[in-house]
Amino acid sequence: MSSLRQTDLEIYSAIEAERKRQQSTINLIASENYASHAVLEVLGSFLTDKYAEGYPQHRHYGGCENVDVIETLAIERAKKLFKAEHANVQPHAGAQANMAVYLAMLQPGDTIMGMRLIHGGHMTHGDTISFSGKNYKVVQYGVDKETERIDYKEVERLALENKPKLIIVGASSYTRIIDFERFRQIADMVGAKLMVDMAHIAGLIAVGLHPTPVPYAEIVTSTTHKTLRGPRGAFILCRQEYAQMIDRAVFPQMQGGPLVHAIAARAVAFQEALQPSFYDYQKNILDNAQVLAGELSRLGLRLVSGGTDNHIVMVDLTPIGISGKKAQEALERVGIVVNRNSIPFDTRSNWVTSGIRLGTPAMTTRGFTTTEMKLCANLIFKVLTHIGDTAVEDQARDEVQQWCHKFPIPGIDD
Repeated sequence: MSSLRQTDLEIYSAIEAERKRQQSTINLIASENYASHAVLEVLGSFLTDKYAEGYPQHRHYGGCENVDVIETLAIERAKKLFKAEHANVQPHAGAQANMAVYLAMLQPGDTIMGMRLIHGGHMTHGDTISFSGKNYKVVQYGVDKETERIDYKEVERLALENKPKLIIVGASSYTRIIDFERFRQIADMVGAKLMVDMAHIAGLIAVGLHPTPVPYAEIVTSTTHKTLRGPRGAFILCRQEYAQMIDRAVFPQMQGGPLVHAIAARAVAFQEALQPSFYDYQKNILDNAQVLAGELSRLGLRLVSGGTDNHIVMVDLTPIGISGKKAQEALERVGIVVNRNSIPFDTRSNWVTSGIRLGTPAMTTRGFTTTEMKLCANLIFKVLTHIGDTAVEDQARDEVQQWCHKFPIPGIDD
């Protein structure tokens, strides 16, 4: 980065500080991962200079013959990876992918049904703070208070009462297997279309470690930077009959020129995910999550829904008397990065919260095994039950640094 250092020392210094922060912290944020060196190389390439408004073989600018090859490869690899009929790889982010689906399938004021944010859903699934909650009539479903799992009977009842045009499935902090077939049955009862946002679990789905929504949903959206371990960005899968509607919603309705460098990076990530080793990686993510959850539970922390079936572990901190915000800050002081998160039926604000969300993709990428995850769980418990104890935090910080030195970040340290 010598050129940047000469051109803009302030930005260079901030990037170098972020490099050191990433290298010296344990990353347990469920929505983050470490992209490969190949992905990062493409993201930083001269492809960023090319404007390519439109789609392959249908561009509004000249000189697109090479980027047509790149986007076509990304499309074909996404279709192959998820066994889909059509793919659009242009959305800049997951929220925009979801917005494109709404633009294609709905009119303002139509009724949609999605999972409550506080129960594990995503803000773009109908929350009032999002465009989805402002532009459409929203019916929300959630989890059962006792089991903290999706209440499919409630989903069915709400669907029959409200006749939504679109049912949205998917979550940002739900730890259990989602029954896509059951949602398809409910959608058919009321003549609704089914959209699945698989952003968090896409990597698991790609290798068959979570049921796939593709046979059941008309449309599936996803990001590429979580369990898929690719660049920040998104894509949409759909049945062929909706392909034109989706493509027109992405461009020209929602976006202009696509980010060619990001599309190329997605193509590389899809290719990486098509390799046999990607199954082993996803299996390790699940194994690590199981051990992390099991050890935290054994130590006495309460887990939302009692455990996990995916890469996410949701911890309810109410029994030990601290907030998610306080826990996040304490863990960050020792170099363990998590995010505070609301839990179902939370009585605290979403800024303070009663829980934290943990995820295993990033540290699995760095090489953590179940052995390190068990030790990490013990360290987390010790810090959370000794908040403000300087000696405990100093010792924990030293352990974190030892682990970070032992497990470098692929893509940064290689």
